[in-house]
Amino acid sequence: MTYEITITAKDGAAQSYSVELSRSKDGVLRCRVNGEEVKGGFDAQNPEREIISMLVGNQSYEVKRDLSGAELQVIVGEERFTADVRDPRSLKARRAKAGASEGPKKITAPMPGKVVRIISPEGTPVEAGQGVIVIEAMKMQNELKSPKKGVVKKIMAAVGATVNAGDALAVVE
Repeated sequence: MTYEITITAKDGAAQSYSVELSRSKDGVLRCRVNGEEVKGGFDAQNPEREIISMLVGNQSYEVKRDLSGAELQVIVGEERFTADVRDPRSLKARRAKAGASEGPKKITAPMPGKVVRIISPEGTPVEAGQGVIVIEAMKMQNELKSPKKGVVKKIMAAVGATVNAGDALAVVE
């Protein structure tokens, strides 16, 4: 599996990497960064949710993932980095590469439910992944996010309205 990863430090300096992970027939995890095999060996375990314990060569690292903000934050020791991880094989990545993020995009209800809150009303500028509308289904609230950076052009469901799966709720242009 190959991932495209961009790490941004606090000072704004960004570095991009191509990271390929594979397992040999004997079960050994292999890692290549920008085409070069990681020297001294590589292993990774997931002892707790949001934590990865990595052994790179003779160095051990505990990597914590923080998803509380709009961007993925990775904490290694005392240092915090912003990380953008892309899997080129994913449908989302292929669509973005093909320019599918251009033009107006609809936000649709993934399941039947009730609109409980509008986070970003019409005319609000939004970033990709920013919450736009919240629906409740089976006593669980689901925040529906903007599929792209743009402006909320239209909200098509009012607070309290019942919606069906696939109903268009908002348009981001």
